[in-house]
Amino acid sequence: MPSSSPVQMITDYAIRADPYPSFAELRRTPVVRDDSGVHLVTTYWEIRNLLHDPRISSDARNLAPGTQPQLSVGDDEALPPSFIRLDPPEHDRLRRLAMRPFGPPHSPRRIHDMHGELVRIVTGLLDGLGGEDRFDVVDDFAYPFPVAVICQLLGVPRDDEPHFRRMVDAVVAGLSPAEDAAEQRRSVQQGRLELGQYLAGLIEEHRRHPGDDMLSAWVTDEGPEGRMSLVELISTAVLLLIAGHETTVNLITNGVLTLLRQPAALQRLREHPLTVADTVEELLRYEPPVQILPQRTTLADIEVAGTIIPKGAQIWLLLAAGNRDPERFPDPDRFDPARPDNQHLGFGFGVHACFGAPLARLEAQVALTEITRRLREPQLVEDPPPYRPSPVLRGPRHLPITCTAIAPPA
Repeated sequence: MPSSSPVQMITDYAIRADPYPSFAELRRTPVVRDDSGVHLVTTYWEIRNLLHDPRISSDARNLAPGTQPQLSVGDDEALPPSFIRLDPPEHDRLRRLAMRPFGPPHSPRRIHDMHGELVRIVTGLLDGLGGEDRFDVVDDFAYPFPVAVICQLLGVPRDDEPHFRRMVDAVVAGLSPAEDAAEQRRSVQQGRLELGQYLAGLIEEHRRHPGDDMLSAWVTDEGPEGRMSLVELISTAVLLLIAGHETTVNLITNGVLTLLRQPAALQRLREHPLTVADTVEELLRYEPPVQILPQRTTLADIEVAGTIIPKGAQIWLLLAAGNRDPERFPDPDRFDPARPDNQHLGFGFGVHACFGAPLARLEAQVALTEITRRLREPQLVEDPPPYRPSPVLRGPRHLPITCTAIAPPA
């Protein structure tokens, strides 16, 4: 083990391009205690079991007195925690209300019926590159695609997207280590407050003039559990705006990077586009966009793989380490789109399993199918590319590539 602490090791930007050797080293011990008091869980079955364990809380208010959460997006009184930061029954009620216009059982075709629109957006982005033989996958494709989708889904005007990006970037910065933690918390809180004020005005506009979007559905819903309060609407919208694009940007960019590193997998997808679903599932295992779940707290003393984690302790679930656990996945460091029984941890499990997983899957499938089919002789400009600072939401900050041509749409 290096001289640095386990937490310092996995949050060190120096390993961001390839954190997996560090995860493998930590995985020798299923539960690793850091000097800060954080317990890191590193192995697949232990992580999966804890994701289902009701003795594990997502509410930071259950931390032992005097304990400061690490890698936490700073909540403040002006904007209460979203439902992923809550436990049942509060979590369950808000998640049910949020899900009503999004998926089964009340809106079973919402995501399915978006397929044509997703293809239209991707086609427009690739067409917009024109005769360019070099472009940045992040700035020119992987970012604007899910941002357009989530803004359209929630009812954010397209003209507001640049303003929205600035506010969201300020909030997401809280997931990265900072030399001045107090200043970071102030910046994150300011970003959340500004985003909350913007959404409050947007919610009122949708209340007066409802449309076919999720904000309108939430403010007009007359379900048996009533409606969300204004602050609940704002915190839920903030969650979906951030989670609805940040993770998908990384999933798509990691996918393009992996396929360009794996010519056989790229050719397989180009020749057999119906294999894209399996390709995306393997990407979620091999290069998960969410690498760590850092906000969990024990509600009781819990024994995990022979180690007692005390009540009130912070737990970090290292999803990326579990996804490459050789006890669960044979030859785990090999990218295999045909991998059988691929029950990865990319979207979590249990009550906090990713709310937007069906949409993220579909976006990645459409994006990778089209970019693989239309780009001729794509090549990486630099490898590894520069990465974002966050060890939690991991993905390249830029991914410049070249190609000899962009084929016309089908």
